[in-house]
Amino acid sequence: MYIKKILLIIALLGVVAGGVFVYNIYQSIFAPNTAFQEDEVYLTVASDDTFKDVVRTISPMIKDPESFVLVAGKKGYPSNLKSGRFRIKKGMNNNEIINSIRSKNIPLNISFNNQERLEDLAGRVAEQIEADSLELLQSFTDAEFLEANGFDRNTALAMYIPNTYEFFWNTGADQFRDRMLKEYHRFWNDDRVTKAEQLNLSPKEVTSLAAIVQKETAKVDERPRVAGVYLNRIRKGMPLQADPTVIYALKRTSGDFDMVIKRVLNKDLQVDSPYNTYKYRGIPPGPIAMPDISSIDAVLNAESHNYLYFVADTQNFGYHKFAKTLSQHNENAREYRQWIDHQGVKR
Repeated sequence: MYIKKILLIIALLGVVAGGVFVYNIYQSIFAPNTAFQEDEVYLTVASDDTFKDVVRTISPMIKDPESFVLVAGKKGYPSNLKSGRFRIKKGMNNNEIINSIRSKNIPLNISFNNQERLEDLAGRVAEQIEADSLELLQSFTDAEFLEANGFDRNTALAMYIPNTYEFFWNTGADQFRDRMLKEYHRFWNDDRVTKAEQLNLSPKEVTSLAAIVQKETAKVDERPRVAGVYLNRIRKGMPLQADPTVIYALKRTSGDFDMVIKRVLNKDLQVDSPYNTYKYRGIPPGPIAMPDISSIDAVLNAESHNYLYFVADTQNFGYHKFAKTLSQHNENAREYRQWIDHQGVKR
């Protein structure tokens, strides 16, 4: 009898131990294991990350990293890492988390605009995808790529149409650049190309002129009128004489793109640069900044008028006064100089 009791106790203990073991396994796999209060968070896994890197990154997001490691090992995840951006929803268990981070790369929207140089664009994009700014800049300026696609170092910025685009976080530098080339060709559809041809301009020249228009006025509704002024000047063989090109020339010549110039002085007009439209006729060799789509379309759909001059309107801030004759313009300009002198703006 005594032996039977011992055997019964051992059997019961075995059942209990087995139940505890099964329960623990069940908990490891199916119990919720998130530690954040948001509805969801995102885990990014870099292309060169190891499983240890993933565990280190995900640990603040989960309650029990040890159970995560256990289940990940059972599912073979450590030897099958996938780079990308993965969603983890509140209340997910280890099984769901691992299923998500090994196969469900979630795209994100990236955006860029108003970049003055390729260097600035590379920095902006690098903030949003895995590729770093140096990799992106090297890709943007690859001489073989530029030549093969009709660009050069001066016009390369024109290839990047500012907008919001969907990308995977682990997009490489060349992948990003190649996608932007496709978007460039999609943007320059038959309608836009035809309008450019009617202006006797190439798409790159339109973009370069649009960059000047945008620098001249932040008012979208005024851009077609400003564009009309420059197109009138081009048709008459007049120099564009655009102050923003002088500012860009000064920055480019000095290498200081952080320079702030609020007022262009007469001495500045002498800077020897093909971007100085007081010194050199025609459209500059490339855009002085990245123009918005609204600025490009303002050039393509410029207002038809006889204005040849414009200057800031001191009574209607942000807008300009337009003139058909030099004498009328000189009067408007004198009014503007008096106003800016009164403001104390020296440079």
